[in-house]
Amino acid sequence: MSKLSQRHLLGIKNLTRQDLELIFETADNFKDVINRPIKKVPSLRDVTIANVFFENSTRTRLSFELAEKRLSADVVNFSTSTSSVKKGETLLDTVNNILAMKVDMVVMRHASVGAPHFLAKHIKANIINAGDGTHEHPTQALLDSFSIREKLGAVEGKKIAIIGDILHSRVALSNIFALKKLGAEVMACGPPTLLPKYIASLGVIVEWDVKKALAWCDVANVLRIQLERQQIKYFPSLREYSLYYGINKKILDDLKKEIVLMHPGPINRGVELTSDAADSHHSIILDQVENGVAIRMAVLYLLAGANSPK
Repeated sequence: MSKLSQRHLLGIKNLTRQDLELIFETADNFKDVINRPIKKVPSLRDVTIANVFFENSTRTRLSFELAEKRLSADVVNFSTSTSSVKKGETLLDTVNNILAMKVDMVVMRHASVGAPHFLAKHIKANIINAGDGTHEHPTQALLDSFSIREKLGAVEGKKIAIIGDILHSRVALSNIFALKKLGAEVMACGPPTLLPKYIASLGVIVEWDVKKALAWCDVANVLRIQLERQQIKYFPSLREYSLYYGINKKILDDLKKEIVLMHPGPINRGVELTSDAADSHHSIILDQVENGVAIRMAVLYLLAGANSPK
């Protein structure tokens, strides 16, 4: 069986293009599985996986849990709100206590940049990064690229605009790494205050005008304004942001071509996207959610080194 070049999934930066294509091919098989009447395979029936989430999550956590159960793994869910972390227990002690219960893989989300990388150096289990601070969110980037490949036939040569709060987004960085490895052209678009100073050094085009970005791109991946991560005001008001950077169906209809609209969720309806845009024929947002389960099944399966999904 082909294997990934890494034993952990800490970020897209560490993966090769061959790794990405192997994950996509494996996800194709699992997408067939989850669309048939019996949606489970016994691939990971001897594997125990702990979902350790130190930050709130709905889509990612549910998607991982469903992927694990579709693969017949034993699943342990850990929530910091009801754990000894509240009593001052360290991250390493928390995870070592979980591993003492013979857990094979850890899926972790943490507010601190580099937390999964720290764990990977200290424990034997496979680590999957489900988001570390404002750094990376590798499985989201994988499912985004997979969704583009499914919709347009390929990622290579396509023009992808990432629009919105790029400064605070872990999705943006992982997407840039994945799309560049797969041969896409990438544009970052948003208010100057929400674009990192280093962004051009990643080999992306920088644009401040959202209409120009939409006219340029084949795919617009629109990001949420992350107010919970903003310690200062980066723009006057949500209303003003929506006025200058919000996308509605009229803007899409006025384009002289068809584009694909994506969003990692959750959507701030009426801010970055209006409902008529989010629910339009341009949107593949719900396809992204479905593809998230197949991609996460593929990642879990490949890291566990299990048997063929067929």
